[in-house]
Amino acid sequence: MELSMAHTLRILASLTFVAGSALAQGTGGSQASGGAGGAQSVDARVKALHTLLSEQWEYTLRTSPEFASILGDKRYNDKLSDFSQAAIERDIAQNRVFLTKFAAVDASGFPEQERLNRDLMVRNLRETLDAVKFKDWEMPVNQMSGLHIDAPQLVTSLSFETVKDYDDYIARLKQLPRAFRQVTVQMRKGMGQGLMPPKILLVQVAKQANDLATQKPEDSPFAIPTTKFPKEFSAADQERLRNGVLSALRDSVLPAYVRFTAFVRDQYAPHGRTEIGTWSLPNGAARYAFAVRRSTTTKMTPDEIHTLGLSEVARIEADQLVIAKKLGFPTVKALRDSIPKIPALHPKSREQILDEYRHYVDQMTLKLPTLFGRLPKAKLEVMP
Repeated sequence: MELSMAHTLRILASLTFVAGSALAQGTGGSQASGGAGGAQSVDARVKALHTLLSEQWEYTLRTSPEFASILGDKRYNDKLSDFSQAAIERDIAQNRVFLTKFAAVDASGFPEQERLNRDLMVRNLRETLDAVKFKDWEMPVNQMSGLHIDAPQLVTSLSFETVKDYDDYIARLKQLPRAFRQVTVQMRKGMGQGLMPPKILLVQVAKQANDLATQKPEDSPFAIPTTKFPKEFSAADQERLRNGVLSALRDSVLPAYVRFTAFVRDQYAPHGRTEIGTWSLPNGAARYAFAVRRSTTTKMTPDEIHTLGLSEVARIEADQLVIAKKLGFPTVKALRDSIPKIPALHPKSREQILDEYRHYVDQMTLKLPTLFGRLPKAKLEVMP
């Protein structure tokens, strides 16, 4: 579930380990330039890096139990994440510890992929800690994510194969009131500091929560696992588990949704931002610049990127004008306006559309090495 910037970025940082583990399988023995002693030193440091990656990965699974469940790791299936301030502060402190450890890894002599594993983890952890000053955990809901919609969506990602799976699920459902209380505390803090989503989005949040709050237990998406039990379950187990899920919904989950709906509708949404741009948040310019840096992985400022975009548009439009004039049109707009009226420019079949896109992809593929230093191994394919 995506309930805070710190929570989300920690998961993103940990995904480096997934890639790193796969890559490590293919690196084989380490290469070094300093003889047998040097080779052993590199091997030992690579092994230490793998141990550290494993430690960080296990920490993520333990503190993000929903994420673990989505991956099929059922060790924490009976738990929900802790969204309290104490948990947030522990997570920040632990990320500082991990950053210190990863930054201390000497990657000299490492195979390229191993060095990349280390560098990506350091970068992700630094960005995670850089984001702390923005306190995005105090704006934990919007119309796209938040406990109110992440929790029911999680159900579709879980597997229910054993009686224990269902018992764990019931235990997890009973923790939703606690999670909603913790999230609401963070939202109240955000209200006091001007960290508010746009009001127009919060109106939708209230409606989303109310739709779930007003459903009958048996009609709730949380009840989906009770609609089909594994055939080997006894009738007694099926009845007990169904009653357990419906009871948890009736006594814990739905009342929590009712309270959350009332809070968002009556107290939170009225204080939502009237301006939707990130700039309207406290420290908005720095917040936006951080988002740009994280999304683009460049050191360009937002203004520099905007200027680059304008220059690219101008360059492309100049190229289009050359084409337009070759075709007998005085302007690009005249060419565009004429396209619907020229049958020869319209594809005549489904396959022709696919072939056209394949042709463009092939053209672009030839240019990629001149624009990027690292290319994906898998070829982009256009398929119906």
